[in-house]
Amino acid sequence: MPAPSDMKGKAALVTGAAAGLGKATAIALARAGANLCIVDINADGLAATAETTRGLGRDVIVQTADIGMADNCRAAVDATVQRFQRIDALCNVAAVFVPTHTTEMSLEDWNKTLAVNLSAPFLLIQSAIPHLLKSHGAVVNVTSCAAHMGQAYLAAYSATKAALTQLTKSLAMEYMHQPIRFNVVAPGGMMTALAAGLRNLKDPDVSLLSRISPLRGVVEIDDVAEMVAFLASDAARGYHGAVINIDNGITAG
Repeated sequence: MPAPSDMKGKAALVTGAAAGLGKATAIALARAGANLCIVDINADGLAATAETTRGLGRDVIVQTADIGMADNCRAAVDATVQRFQRIDALCNVAAVFVPTHTTEMSLEDWNKTLAVNLSAPFLLIQSAIPHLLKSHGAVVNVTSCAAHMGQAYLAAYSATKAALTQLTKSLAMEYMHQPIRFNVVAPGGMMTALAAGLRNLKDPDVSLLSRISPLRGVVEIDDVAEMVAFLASDAARGYHGAVINIDNGITAG
């Protein structure tokens, strides 16, 4: 796995940092030297992440907030800039994952999925761009193998991840001649609390679920986190508009 460059003196904003991939990403960035603004709705989880990353010698601010609300996205960027006077990396990791039969999906769950998975990254990016241009920084959006293949019972999730991929590519084109980078990491299934939601699906067609079962097993969370941290750093200066699949081959065919 490529290693991030030295990020000492730099600042990164990471969403979904209370657990799973978001927490692992925050730790990877802290190990690379970055100070952090970590964001999540889970206060207890954020506190644990903050303790770990501060233990690595980093300055860490905690934003306990629902990024499905636009004002909280802007507030997270503002808090980062106020504390560190800069943003060098924005890592959009947070996600809502609601496996369900399409006819049974509530409007509330649909709107929440779009708000957290798509609108929040856009709003965070929109607020962060002026600061990232100054720092010659990077945006790393975490999508999913679900962005590249149809997956039963995941219509809303897949739609948002595909849209986030195209948003990233469009931003990469829009800022082609300016000092900012936009990239995507698209993981396959990982052992996270999100993935556990599939086990609670009511009366699924098992033959459809088997089509998205990785033949080579699940992806290691730390491997994905290290890739996010790498793309967030100057070591990935040649990556712009890239989509990096880390899925143990599930989208290969």
